[in-house]
Amino acid sequence: MESEDPASGDETCGCAPAARLLIVPGLHDSPPDHWQSWLQAQFRDAVRVTQRDWAQPDLERWAGRIGAVLEHGGCGPWLAVAHSFGALALVRHLARVPGSPIAAALLVAPADPDRFGIGEALPQQGLGVHTTLVLSTSDPWLAPAQALRWARRWGSHTVNLGDAGHINLAAGFRTLPLARRWVLSTGQKLVRERREAQAATPLFA
Repeated sequence: MESEDPASGDETCGCAPAARLLIVPGLHDSPPDHWQSWLQAQFRDAVRVTQRDWAQPDLERWAGRIGAVLEHGGCGPWLAVAHSFGALALVRHLARVPGSPIAAALLVAPADPDRFGIGEALPQQGLGVHTTLVLSTSDPWLAPAQALRWARRWGSHTVNLGDAGHINLAAGFRTLPLARRWVLSTGQKLVRERREAQAATPLFA
């Protein structure tokens, strides 16, 4: 990633640099030709959450792993891009860690919480950060009506890709330009907001 990219980091943590990218895969991880791997390759300082057991969808352990990766990942703020069960783990992390360094999240094709019996463990209200939920009308893992219901609960903006399956490799998604545009535009917005806040702060109290 070129240095002028809004999602690039800074060498010094004290500067609270532009946002960094956190990739949060779903079950069985995202293979090298999956769009999440493609997206990660676009940003040189992106960090990927690696679960200890990709075959066991344990909400608390997966959410805890996200927290551990952030704790050791260096400076934020972070922009998180999650897929499938990874999106549920990310939402759980946001609920259990107030003040998480995640500034915004893109939730792509979340899995249906009821399939895993974890609906009650997920937040039933706003997440406290800007989120966008990307859904599909033909997603076998979450019906559109359910996706919209969760989006309303979480206060998420929604993007409907239409007949796009689970928005994964099996559905033909080796790239997802929408996700890259989201990272860039959201990163730019955070930079602007930071500059405006600094400009509004008096030099002498």
